[in-house]
Parts: sequence; C-alpha cells; structure tokens
Amino acid sequence: MFAPTSRYAGLPTATFSMPDGRQITYITRRFLPPADAFDLLLLHTVTDSDRLDNITAQHLDDPQQFWRVCDGNDVMSPFELTDPVGREIDITMPQGIPRPRNA
Repeated sequence: MFAPTSRYAGLPTATFSMPDGRQITYITRRFLPPADAFDLLLLHTVTDSDRLDNITAQHLDDPQQFWRVCDGNDVMSPFELTDPVGREIDITMPQGIPRPRNA
C-alpha cells in the first residue's frame, strides 16, 4: 500500500464497521519514536533560505524523507525545524540502524 520508504510503511490496518454494514479499512496511528532511538549522522545549521525538503534532498538524497529528520529531532511539524535561523538540527540514521564506525 505504501512505498518502503514511507513513514506509514509497515503500520497495521484496522477496520471500522459503519452502521449500514460498510467496512472502512484505515491505517492505525503512527507514534513518534523516541529521539534517542536514532544515531546522529551530522548536524545541519539552518539558514534563512532552508526548507526541510531541500535539506533532506541534500543530506539524504530524497526530499520526501523530511519525516525522518522530524523523528530524529522529536518534532511533529517540519516547519518547527527551520525556525529560527541558526538552529542546529540532527540528521540521523534511520531508526535502529547504527552510524557507521568510520563516518
């Protein structure tokens, strides 16, 4: 249903029964993992022209992976990460994948 790189990949589904008998299948809620579940790859200092999709394109080669940076910084909204200018944000490894020893 979702690409393997989606934040929703692997989430279980549930079914809701409508009063008229229709069945509605939905994805269960996704909770933010604890920020300490991620190994730091690098720090990025926010500039006045930064957008999180551009940051993830630069450091992770995929602008749609902005949610990984949100998870690694324990925030729900990507807009929180680019305000204020000068803020340092963690660019992390995916959850459960340790940082390479020589990185």
